[in-house]
Amino acid sequence: MGLPAAEVERFRDDLGSVWPDRIEDGAARLGIAVSGGPDSLALLLLAHAALPGRVEAATVDHALRAESAAEAAEVARVCGDLGIPHAILAVKVAPGNVQAEARAARYAALSEWAAARGIAALATAHHADDQAETLLMRLNRASGVAGLAGTRGRGRVPGGELPLLRPVLGWRRSALGDVVEAAGLVAVQDPSNANDRFDRVRIRKALAEADWLDVAAIAQSAAHIAEADAALDWMAALEWRSCVKKEPMGLKYRPQAPRAVVLRVVARIVRELDGEEARGGAVARLVDGLSAGQPASIGNLVARPNAGGWSFAKAPVRAARRER
Repeated sequence: MGLPAAEVERFRDDLGSVWPDRIEDGAARLGIAVSGGPDSLALLLLAHAALPGRVEAATVDHALRAESAAEAAEVARVCGDLGIPHAILAVKVAPGNVQAEARAARYAALSEWAAARGIAALATAHHADDQAETLLMRLNRASGVAGLAGTRGRGRVPGGELPLLRPVLGWRRSALGDVVEAAGLVAVQDPSNANDRFDRVRIRKALAEADWLDVAAIAQSAAHIAEADAALDWMAALEWRSCVKKEPMGLKYRPQAPRAVVLRVVARIVRELDGEEARGGAVARLVDGLSAGQPASIGNLVARPNAGGWSFAKAPVRAARRER
């Protein structure tokens, strides 16, 4: 299963850009989340070639499809042939939003596995086509900067401190498929990837038909928006330190920044006082009301304009109105 040296070197450079502190550490092991699809299978092959003896893999079986157990077993077989330690992590997906609950269960299981195995970071196979599809879907929903921001190359596994790496963000889906084909492997094809009921599938097909669109350029735009999103977060932190003060009953905010920053500060106020995230639209309506000099409520909080600023406090129990 030898891979072209140029591709392995490209991957190693990409991995080094998101894992510069550990890539040369011969003791640091990299965990790969492998579903058996072409993207994650290509990531596994590239990582194994770039970091021989330093890669482990895990496949999460959500048990949402009858084929999932056999697909996980096939990944285990491939890993066995490559000499890569592999684990199958069976999870139960809670009722509700299936995709969100599956994601939460998946990352919880992967975090526990990584901790038990002493793995230094987890890598997933998000790529340029994923970035472009997500940006277009969210543009179609009138998302703000935070929603349009592309996935970053490095983050944290939700709910923990384990580094989450995405070293193939600059790779096209077709290039990753070529890696798998060159290795003589047959990847799993998830039938949901062809189901027009999903927005992402429709966007994917539209992109494939519009050959005048540059997917790599769209993905790069998502990365630029992510940088703008990070800059707004930085500005919101400055605004918080200088303009938000504690009051006996809550917090007082004297807005000084542009609206995009104010929205983030108010969202943080709601989160800190009420303990829950508010929807962006609810925060925007709250800010608009306060800017017009009108008292408003959100969740269990009431907000009132006074003396050049806005005061936020817990509402009396009977007056609390939840808008999320």
